[in-house]
Amino acid sequence: MSTTAGSGRVAVVAECARDAAVLVAAEAAGGSGIGVICLRDDGKEGRAALDRALADASGRGCRVAGPPRFVTGEREAAVAGVVKELLALRPRRIRVPDPDPTHRDWDMEAGRPVYDEPDERAAAALVALRAAREYQVESSAPVLVDCRRTEPPTAHGAAVSCPRYPAVTGWLTEGFDGRSSAFLPSAAGVLRWTQQRRHGTAWDGPELLPGPRLMPGLRVVRDFSGLPHLFALRRTARKGGGDDIEIVHAAQYRTGHPLTPWHSLGSPNAGDAYKSRETGFPAAGFDAAGGLVVFARNFGHSVSFREQRPEGGWSPWRHLSGVRVADELVTVTTHKGEVELLARVRDSAAVVRWHRPAPDGEWAEDRTVPIAPCAGSMAAGPEPGTVVYRDLGTGEPWLWYLGSTAPVPLGGAAGEGPVTGVRGVEADGWSYSLLVRPDAGGACAVGAFAEGRPDAGVWWNSLAGAEPYGVPAAVLDRTGMVTVATLTGEAQLTVMNRESRTGGFEFGPWYTA
Repeated sequence: MSTTAGSGRVAVVAECARDAAVLVAAEAAGGSGIGVICLRDDGKEGRAALDRALADASGRGCRVAGPPRFVTGEREAAVAGVVKELLALRPRRIRVPDPDPTHRDWDMEAGRPVYDEPDERAAAALVALRAAREYQVESSAPVLVDCRRTEPPTAHGAAVSCPRYPAVTGWLTEGFDGRSSAFLPSAAGVLRWTQQRRHGTAWDGPELLPGPRLMPGLRVVRDFSGLPHLFALRRTARKGGGDDIEIVHAAQYRTGHPLTPWHSLGSPNAGDAYKSRETGFPAAGFDAAGGLVVFARNFGHSVSFREQRPEGGWSPWRHLSGVRVADELVTVTTHKGEVELLARVRDSAAVVRWHRPAPDGEWAEDRTVPIAPCAGSMAAGPEPGTVVYRDLGTGEPWLWYLGSTAPVPLGGAAGEGPVTGVRGVEADGWSYSLLVRPDAGGACAVGAFAEGRPDAGVWWNSLAGAEPYGVPAAVLDRTGMVTVATLTGEAQLTVMNRESRTGGFEFGPWYTA
């Protein structure tokens, strides 16, 4: 997902100028200022490619913050040099390569995976991530990180980049006391904003929550009590060299209070230096009985899962046989309280579904799902048993009821990325589902349809005044109040409230938390 217009200053940190050019191309049109830091000078051709990318960005309305900056030296010196340049640029967003690319093949003789990407690119990403963490701590300001996977050039076009970690959805939650919390990833860990009082406009934060060395991605899942659970990837050094990647989980049981300790769930390929590194980003869901199921793409590009039953015990990691999948998993809870999994297929535009008849039943694979989503656009819908995605051909949002023969168009093709929302919003005596998404031109759009009847049409309205970075979020509290929030490219939380709990869909002005 590209960033939106007017999103502050972004620093691109790459191994060489040619790699930086691909990352610069991901910046959308607007007023962003772009600074480039490279760890190696790859000569005239690399610099020419970067010059062209910066010229194109300037043509899209982006500002270029001077010539590229080159940092040299071994790992420690490189980290220090990047931190120094970041302090000079003062970005709020940092874009880096993928630190853990996926393998293309396996070299039987060498006993290791084969990658399309050079090792130096991932090494540069790790330098950049460490420097970004140190920069955030030293500057005492939130820093957002966008890791980008590079797709090699094809006969149809040049190399492009796409996000390594999924867009964060559902990151605005309500606690038992009626106050809201917002959770988002940053370079140094998870950021939290906390509403000071119910329905108030004063918030505390952003607070950098204590925790381990997390990668800059986050999954927020609410249990059946509405409490937020956080899932992320943690990187730890191996004694023999290299790193392990493991899935970790924490929860917030009281608004504004410390999280539970981060609990490691391991990974589907734990113990293997090469395979553990490619652990996919987790997806998770709670069933009606209180059980928790966590899924992840494994090294072989199939799906693995672990589950915790209501009595508290965890199963080992188990593998689901079937079609190879991309690192894009979405859980959906049905109206019966059952957890199902949707995954985008790796080698086609299709989606595969896994479901089971009971928590102790066997998972069944369904390859007849009638949707073809844009990469990175799937999200659980506002109603049980639904998924919302953007159509691969048109970019228009569609909604699919699990098991139905065809999806339903929602209109509103502007913008990109996931569309999320809430159900049970009362208006003039009727119950509606409310949708939120980024809109064209750096705005946030809200849509509504009669609950259970998306086929009757969706009313969309653009809420100007905020320029979202990432995916907006909405929460319906216990009093019927709807709150919509988004994060700007300057890492500021902006919030607006619906003016009436039961009237129309008019919203008040945006305010900065």
